[in-house]
Amino acid sequence: MATLREFREETQAWLADNCPDSMRGSGTDAEAVAGGTSQTYENPGAKVWLDRMAEKGWTAPMWPSEYGGGGLSRDQFLILQDEMIRINARSPIGGMGFSMIGPTLLDYGTEEQKQRHLPKIVNGEIRWCQGYSEPGAGSDLASLATKAEDMGDHFLVNGQKIWTSGAQNADWIFTLVRTEPQAPKHEGISFVLIDMDQPGVKVNPIKLISGSSPFNETFFDDAIAKKEDLVGQLNRGWTVAKRLLQHERSSISGMSSGGRRGRYDNLRSLSQIARDYIGMDDGKLADLVLRDQIIGNTMTSKAFSLTQRRAAAENASGGTPTFATSMFKYYGSELGKDRLELQLKAMGTQSFGWEGDMFTSEERTLTRTWLRSKGSSIAGGTSEIQLNIIAKRVLGLPD
Repeated sequence: MATLREFREETQAWLADNCPDSMRGSGTDAEAVAGGTSQTYENPGAKVWLDRMAEKGWTAPMWPSEYGGGGLSRDQFLILQDEMIRINARSPIGGMGFSMIGPTLLDYGTEEQKQRHLPKIVNGEIRWCQGYSEPGAGSDLASLATKAEDMGDHFLVNGQKIWTSGAQNADWIFTLVRTEPQAPKHEGISFVLIDMDQPGVKVNPIKLISGSSPFNETFFDDAIAKKEDLVGQLNRGWTVAKRLLQHERSSISGMSSGGRRGRYDNLRSLSQIARDYIGMDDGKLADLVLRDQIIGNTMTSKAFSLTQRRAAAENASGGTPTFATSMFKYYGSELGKDRLELQLKAMGTQSFGWEGDMFTSEERTLTRTWLRSKGSSIAGGTSEIQLNIIAKRVLGLPD
């Protein structure tokens, strides 16, 4: 078995030979890869990079090799992350298949479910979306009303989900449904997988203030969920749902990458942006107040990343996340929003860029990123919910 030093050397050599030049450095939102049957590749190098990484299992480096993953240890995974960052290599693919449903199937899926779904996620053949929130069930998720009626060999699903990110491009949806209406609300819920390509599923995009439509309404009208796509026990889906949320929060906070990659790492640093828009005075940023704020945010971001790495090292076995992920999710969301507020201060009136030749492509992207960041304290459970979880589950405070 190769030592970690040998693994690092082999990884360096493989990345040097296999990562296309076009996949080194930041890319546009249009170049992002999430896989699935509707995926297009504006950058041909993205498909090459995906295929090569998938063949190695490195799109899901720590998943077991029998399901298409890389089978790496936690230490090997962190080395891979370090070496990809060193050459500024982009992640070959992302999405809920990797951050949510894949890890959850590893925890709760049957062997048949793992064999059927996980290799397709690894290879980018399938794209997933999440069906949790409803118009009347957001923070109080257990109040959901979407019903699934037992029809023998399948469930018949009727109801509505909202804020279903990426549903317009998804092949499958993992969703919570009510299978026992008379049971206490947390006990009558089941976790099912539904094929989106059927007449009973309809998706309507929701346009946001940022101008894009990552969110959707999803309607189920006699949609079919096969019995073999029930994850976990019937009427015990709340347990599966909570574990998936822990995986989601781990991904949002950067914990799943061991603190190596943050949500806004594709953006230029605050100091670089400030130098370009404010200028320097005797080698220092000209705005004294903003200089102090940027230093504070940068130092805090570094400390946050180091804390994530320490937490990842303490969980060296690569086990499932705990309630402590709520701390990282909460702090990471708030820290990211602060960063983008400082970015706008530094850019001045150029931060108003939306369209037109008077604004650069980067300025327009930064403005939209700032607007989109407001949702980071909602996704995966609001900041208020995270604080409740921390109080009860981490600190053990009384209700």
